[in-house]
Amino acid sequence: MNQPAEHQRSSPLSGPASATLRQTETWVFDLDNTLYPASTNLFGQIDLRMRDFIARSLNLGLEDARTLQKTYFHTYGTTLRGLMEHHAVDAHAFLDYVHDIDIDALSPSPALDTALTRLSGRKLIFTNASTDHARRVMKRLGVEHHFDSIFDIADADFEPKPVPAVYARLVERHRIDPKTSVMVEDIARNLEPAAALGMTTVWVRTDSEWGSQGNDGAHVHHVVDDLAAWLGALSDGVADAAPC
Repeated sequence: MNQPAEHQRSSPLSGPASATLRQTETWVFDLDNTLYPASTNLFGQIDLRMRDFIARSLNLGLEDARTLQKTYFHTYGTTLRGLMEHHAVDAHAFLDYVHDIDIDALSPSPALDTALTRLSGRKLIFTNASTDHARRVMKRLGVEHHFDSIFDIADADFEPKPVPAVYARLVERHRIDPKTSVMVEDIARNLEPAAALGMTTVWVRTDSEWGSQGNDGAHVHHVVDDLAAWLGALSDGVADAAPC
């Protein structure tokens, strides 16, 4: 199904690429900055609460807490993993605290709801966040009913994407055939293990430097800017499939 020889950029084009994508049996979607635009900056609230949690838990000043937060994020893939490794932080307490945010800034998305309604295939969420957070976000967007299951950071034994073993666990637990599956994600490097398993990959482009790292690799098969519009076009048989 995938097309490793070249990326596919956003421009309306019907043909074999869109026809193949419409035959997808399982869609695996990331959550934050993927199902909704990164410009919403919902993660900005989470980021600040991570800093505050570290400051309170480790008795640090805010600047030192921020430095430690980013160090662990870049070293381990999530701040939580670093806190667990070095400070025995309770993962559930951390997740409950950092995801206690105001999601009113997130608008319902009738366009995404319509696109998912028309999109054939099973749909799953694969996130480094918690299930409770995922459900709140999906409910706010108005799309929760489309998803069969959520594979969250606890299901991954708190190992974050892109640790390859986590993808293997996802595939085994949900009986996914990678060759008939698509993974959609805003962090390009998180798509590499999916592509290695045989999945077709879709990178949702944002302005994030972290999300863009590795986006020029062969593991990125399609690149889109507006997920709801792309999925809607795909359902119409007009997929974004112009060469990079």
